[in-house]
Amino acid sequence: MRHFGGAESPGRPAPGTGAGQKGLKNDALGMFSSVVIGLASTAPAYSLAATLGLIVAAVGLQAPIVTMLAFVPMLLIAYAFRELNASNADCGTTFTWATRAFGPRTGWMGGWGIIVANVIVMASLAEIAGIYSFRLVGLDGLAEDRLWTTVAGIVWIAVMTAVCYIGIEFSAAIQRWLLCLEVGMLVVFAVAALVRAYTDAPPTAIHVSASWFNPFEVSSVKGLTSGLLAGVFIYWGWDTAVSINEETVDSTRIPGRAAVMSTVLLLIMYALVTTSAQAYAGIGTSGIGLGNSGNSDDVFSGLGEAVFGNEDAGLVLTALLVLMVLTSALASTQTTILPLARTVFSMAVHKALPSRLARVHRRFLTPTWSTVGMGAVSIALLVLLTSFSGNVLADSIDSVGLAITFHYGLTGFACLWYYRKILTRSTKDFVFKGVLPGLGGLLMLCLFVYATIVYAAPDYGATSVDLPLIGPTGGVTVVGLGALLLGFLLMPVVTRGHGVTLRLQRSLLPRRLPQHTALDSASRYLPADSGSGVGGDWYDVIPLSGTRIGLVVGDVLGHGLRAAATMGRLRTGVRVLARLDLSPDELLSRLDDLVEQTEHERRLTGHGRGHLRMPADAALGVTCLYAVYDPVTGKCSLARAGESVLAVVEPHKGVVHYPELPPGPQLGFGGPPYQSKELDLPAGSLVALFTGGLLQAADSREEGLAQLSQALADDTASLDELCDRAVTALLPGPVDEDATLLLARTRLLDRNQFTQWELPPDPAAVATIRTAASKQLRDWGLDDLTFTTELIVSELVTNAIRYVGGPIQVCLIRDRTLICEVSDTGHTTPNLRHAASDDEGGRGLFIIAQMTRHWGTRYTPTGKTIWTEQDLPPADEG
Repeated sequence: MRHFGGAESPGRPAPGTGAGQKGLKNDALGMFSSVVIGLASTAPAYSLAATLGLIVAAVGLQAPIVTMLAFVPMLLIAYAFRELNASNADCGTTFTWATRAFGPRTGWMGGWGIIVANVIVMASLAEIAGIYSFRLVGLDGLAEDRLWTTVAGIVWIAVMTAVCYIGIEFSAAIQRWLLCLEVGMLVVFAVAALVRAYTDAPPTAIHVSASWFNPFEVSSVKGLTSGLLAGVFIYWGWDTAVSINEETVDSTRIPGRAAVMSTVLLLIMYALVTTSAQAYAGIGTSGIGLGNSGNSDDVFSGLGEAVFGNEDAGLVLTALLVLMVLTSALASTQTTILPLARTVFSMAVHKALPSRLARVHRRFLTPTWSTVGMGAVSIALLVLLTSFSGNVLADSIDSVGLAITFHYGLTGFACLWYYRKILTRSTKDFVFKGVLPGLGGLLMLCLFVYATIVYAAPDYGATSVDLPLIGPTGGVTVVGLGALLLGFLLMPVVTRGHGVTLRLQRSLLPRRLPQHTALDSASRYLPADSGSGVGGDWYDVIPLSGTRIGLVVGDVLGHGLRAAATMGRLRTGVRVLARLDLSPDELLSRLDDLVEQTEHERRLTGHGRGHLRMPADAALGVTCLYAVYDPVTGKCSLARAGESVLAVVEPHKGVVHYPELPPGPQLGFGGPPYQSKELDLPAGSLVALFTGGLLQAADSREEGLAQLSQALADDTASLDELCDRAVTALLPGPVDEDATLLLARTRLLDRNQFTQWELPPDPAAVATIRTAASKQLRDWGLDDLTFTTELIVSELVTNAIRYVGGPIQVCLIRDRTLICEVSDTGHTTPNLRHAASDDEGGRGLFIIAQMTRHWGTRYTPTGKTIWTEQDLPPADEG
């Protein structure tokens, strides 16, 4: 794309959808930077300044222990983030994980919860930054003016958006400086307040007591719950350390550890500052007391001068305290943009949002439209809310708690459900993948319900709305639930494409596998659970002539509707070509031509319309493994396109091996010709055909094949049991790529079910074979088919003698139909035609076609075989 007279666009589409494949700057951040960003996102100074007064008002002297208890649900959810990130380090976090665990609709709501919470908080943080910017330079009048604070907030959002746009490393460097100032001032304040409480104590000072750390000292359950509800939200934001996972070194381990470490450091910091502030200022309702409602929105503004004094050094420290709150708000503004932009970016990559939001800067390797777009949305929301009234803005900020508990709780439950199949693998898995995330999700659910009820009180918050059928309702609940409800209403539109693709995919796959004499079969198909949509995996079991059977497994490398449609065309193509009795290598060659022709036509159409770029959901390549098994000889002929693998389990031994197959290029890419390989399979052999998606969760291809071998080694288990074991072992959770497994256990035809004759090219042999065929039919009790079978054998053998010569082979097979095969050394296919009234020949095949159910020709290495099928009499059909 070009701009401004041919200048190249700075953005490019994300090159992939998988974790670490979206084009972001990999390995840009280490553990220290991740922890810094996780801490800065919570805005510790601002969070304490705005929340400590509310906690004290609810629980009194037990504010320190309540602040510490509020850490527990956050730690539990942090473990959920850690475990999920270890499996799938995607910057979409809750959106991606909930999609994999519960499906695209739930995943969309998880991503929407993140967007709602971050956009509203951005408006709040920007306003706070504007207020403290004016206070820092002594312009208190402008700090009280909503217009000027809104203008300053817009400027700060624009500046922080630009910082995030320039690059993740630059953002991390800014955060390190801002956080050092913030934490340094918090420690200085806490130490100074605690020292003065014991050395130069004001009248409000209280010595630290053990009762402060006893939650049972809280006067009421309602007070304790209200305090916890306020305390929980001061820990919110640490998950930014996980949102930047794709830009972090060792992306599956460090972000999760940084998240847990951030919450622990916050606990220490909050416990120290809360205890120190309470020891110095007390909980009185006047002056500098923490219970003073006039200071509840900013307890530090009154405490700064009291703690540091009004001398030169004290004034400097007081100014630094104001600067601390400003830098806290700015740091949090910046680090709120990071997860917001990356969540939107991931949702766009997975097609849950417009694809333009999935563009990456060519130089900075940061999301472009998602970063700029979310900054613009935050500015628009700030202007919109302040245009109504300060009351609406205040209620909107309070409503963030509902969105926070929603997406955190969803993450906890997603972790539990995602790992449910392996929780019994070890005690560690049971605790860290099941118990802790499940408890965290349950606590967040309780907080969500409780907050909804509390916020719904008409006298709670600054506004009230008279809802139909409900009556007066607090504006906080209306805004919070309304924002989530908006996402719910958008959900069907956004996820419709995934549902359509999945239904198309399933409709094109076989509803059930056919029963067949040659083998027993079973299959498993697991569609992709990511927002990218299902891919193009397919499988099939195709009955062929002469009791032979075709097995096929293929994979269109792509996602979405295009991949599913391509899969449908290819599956139909394989069935049509298989009916022509082509050898596996010839079938793949014809299928390759079909793929190349389809892609050529697509490009011509796209060029004509001016679309030169390949669509994001285009079918990028096709792998396919096609095998033909003959139960008469026990031979299996197969060929592959791409890196498809075949597993063979020896009967009665359970030994699994992977035969070396001739290499073949992916369909549609051209290259050397395909080659067939023939295997001898004893009766009872187990063959497994599967797509690469079955091995996606393994650390390596070799480890995945080893796990598959272990799952298939039990010779006594049924095919369905083996399928379930393989899928459970290899794919314990939801999958990013489609996965298909097709199992077949071979059989050989009983020697009494078929008979063969070798004939010389002598006309006298016609009478001989006619007599022998009649006798065999009498032995089988098929006297009713004697006349037509004699006619068929006579006509086909006569044609072979007359037009080909050479040795002739006749075979009769009694299966679900009566099959007659005549093989010769010729390579010319007979054509069915209507003979004219004066023609001497040409009527034989026409008569055969009228008297049989099916007939056809297949080529063999030594010539061709003409076959016919006749329906058995009703009493003999088996």
